[in-house]
Formats: sequence, structure tokens, C-alpha cells
Amino acid sequence: MAEQTFKLPDIGEGIAEAELADWLVKVGDVIREDDVICEVTTDKATVEIPASVGGRVTWLAGEPGTVLAIGGDLIRIETDGEAAPAAEQEAAAPDTPPAPEPAAPAAAAPQSAPVAQSARVAQAATVAPAAAPKRAARTAGPVTLGPTGKPLAAPSVRGRARDLGIDLRRVRGTGPAGRILHEDLEDYATHGDAPVRSTAFAPRDGTEEIRVTGIRRAIAERMALSKSRIPHFSIIEEVEVEALETLRASLNTQFGDSRGKLTLLPFLLRALSEAVRDHPAINATYDDEAGIVTRHAALHCGMATQTDSGLMVPVLRHVEAMTLWETAQEIRRLSEAARSRRAGPKDLSGSTLTVTSLGPLGAVATTPIINHPEVAIVGVNKMTVRPVWNGTEFVPRRMMNLSCSFDHRVVDGWDAAEFVAKLKRLLEVPAMLFMEWRDE
Repeated sequence: MAEQTFKLPDIGEGIAEAELADWLVKVGDVIREDDVICEVTTDKATVEIPASVGGRVTWLAGEPGTVLAIGGDLIRIETDGEAAPAAEQEAAAPDTPPAPEPAAPAAAAPQSAPVAQSARVAQAATVAPAAAPKRAARTAGPVTLGPTGKPLAAPSVRGRARDLGIDLRRVRGTGPAGRILHEDLEDYATHGDAPVRSTAFAPRDGTEEIRVTGIRRAIAERMALSKSRIPHFSIIEEVEVEALETLRASLNTQFGDSRGKLTLLPFLLRALSEAVRDHPAINATYDDEAGIVTRHAALHCGMATQTDSGLMVPVLRHVEAMTLWETAQEIRRLSEAARSRRAGPKDLSGSTLTVTSLGPLGAVATTPIINHPEVAIVGVNKMTVRPVWNGTEFVPRRMMNLSCSFDHRVVDGWDAAEFVAKLKRLLEVPAMLFMEWRDE
């Protein structure tokens, strides 16, 4: 038997450190080669780290939320073979000082490699009720699903459910927004699908402390940076989208089966690519430490996307060079990659202007926060049918508000108002999106 120490691998160009988002193994677990052992988070993406060998876990680098240097010690695994030569391990990772030795590794009962996972499942399922504090009651009701159609649960809960052989779609979550907690797995292992008493109107006591880590912490830091350094101002404009929706429905009827369905977003991005040609100050980034504004000829549009891990912003590159259907396909690809955590650093960096939308949950108006170091963001609000005066009578029209925020250090109010007015004209008369013309 030999114990090998494995280091945090290089997970992207220019990334020097990463935060431990979650461990999917614990000390004493027997793992196989290529099993996912943990998830780490950078300011650009969440990455799964697989095991390079199989064996028994003897040591972990730290708790979720710990920031590790690339090349620092990550995990120790006891294997049947001999330890790899030191030079070979150093070649697998950058020359970075190793993480300090912990004062006292977490105690764990040894577990031999031949023990099957089913034994662990049986052990967990037969734990006496007195082994864990009894919860007051479980809330009855349907299982809450996330935006991807999967039950809401942290990666560690998903990993434990896989070990126990539990289908999360059968477990009722009692955490915030119906999120499945470790306690819910224990309840399910003990009670199964037995009916439970509703506590909808019972008094609730207690608090829950949640450590802000991973993507959530990156979001918090970026939002704090944006609000503390960027003087925001917002313009909200009402847009009639009756003609645009008629055109979109016609295109989907004629080409939807062969080219895919079009949503509103490809038309909006097309309008943005036209509008920033006449208002280049909007499609810009501002290095406020160096005092330099960089205007971009290409429109690399960030698309704020809600995922189970939090808000991510994949980037559509060169929107100005795409057709409507190419834009729609790229939106679908990037959204799926972000939600399934397959989006890499390239997909999540380099945006010059961001679009955000609450989709069907949208509001009448919003005041979106600019994605630093950009200088503007465009928010799409809910489409509704409203009465509109046409000069002689009120008629029903599909209407939508655009909420745009700007960095007042770079963009003046008049220029922002002209930019929003240009967007409004392009969306209300969508034929203009396909004409070769420029404002004089």
C-alpha cells in the first residue's frame, strides 16, 4: 500500500487559485479512477476535478470555501501500487509551494477497498432514529424542481444520494425554495415515501447559517464591486412589439421545423448590434484604475443565465456577424453549457455589453446592475397586452419595457437616451433590422 498526494491541476489560462465549492468524497471513502472528487470555482466557472487513481481517501485539503493555489496539495489517496516519484508529481502541476500540513486530519474509520457501496447504503438506511436529532416535522407537498427540471440540491447532497441509491425526484426538500438538504435524505432513508403531516400553518422556529462560497461568493463580490465603483443611472422605455411578434410567429411557422424556433432575444441582439454602430460609447469597457475607456468594434454580448449554482454570464461572440438563427443556436448552446456546468473560461469571459432577462417571471420594470468593467446593461422585462391609444380609440397591443442601466462616468444621459430610442425604433419596425442603412 502507498499513499499518494495529488495537487490541484491547472484549470484555465491565467488562473492562479480556485475556491473549493464542494467535496463529493470524504476521508475513508473508496473511490475509482475518474470519479469526481470535488468541485472548484473560479471567477469564471465551476469545474469538476476527477480522481487520477483509485483507492481510499486519507486526507482532504480543506473545507468548502477554502481558496487553494493551483499546484497546491488537494487530496491524498492510499493505493495498492507504489507512490509515484516526486519528480513525476511535480511535472503534473505548476511549481507552487504545497499547502500547509493540517494540525489534525479528520478522523475516519478505515474502510477496506473490497467493501461495496451497497454496504454503505444498507448501513445508512438502517441507522437508528436516535442516531441523529429528530426534526420537528417534514413538510408535505410536491418536489420542487429547478430551472433545468432537476430537484434543487447542493452537489454534496447529490453525491450522497448517488451513494445511497436514492432518487432525488422522490425526496421532498425542506430547505429554502424547496431545496433538498442532507436531513431530507436521512428522513427519506428512514421513512421512505410514507405520508407526512402537513405543517403549512404550524409555527416555525430556528435559523439557518449558510456560508457564501463558490459561484454565490463570486456573484456577491462582482455585484459589490459594480455598485461601489460605478455610478449607475437607468432609463426605462416602453416598446410596442406587436409587429415584431407577428414577424417572429411567421418566421417560426415557415422555418421553425428546419432551422429551429426563434425567441425574442435574437431580434434584440440584432437590434443591439445595429444600435451600437451609431453609439460606440455603449459597447465599451472602462478600466477605472488606469483611466482608459476601450470602445469595441465587435459586439461580444453577455447573456445573464440563471443556473442551480447561481447567475452565470456566457458570452456570444461577434453578434454583429450572426444571422437570427445562428444567434438562436448559440444562445441555446451557451445556456445549456452554463446550466450543465460545461461552460469553460472562454465561454464566460470577454463580454462588452450584457443582456439580462427574467423570462416569464419578468417584471414591469427593473434596474439591472452593470457587469463590471462594462459601461451598460440592457434588461428585458415581461411582455404584456396593454391598451394603447392610436389617435381615435384604445386598441390592445403587445408591449414590453426595456430597462437599461449606464455608467455615468462614461455615458452621458443624452447619449443613453438616444441609444434607447434607437433600440425602440428598431424593435417597433423590425424590417429596419434587415436593411443596409445608417443614421446620418
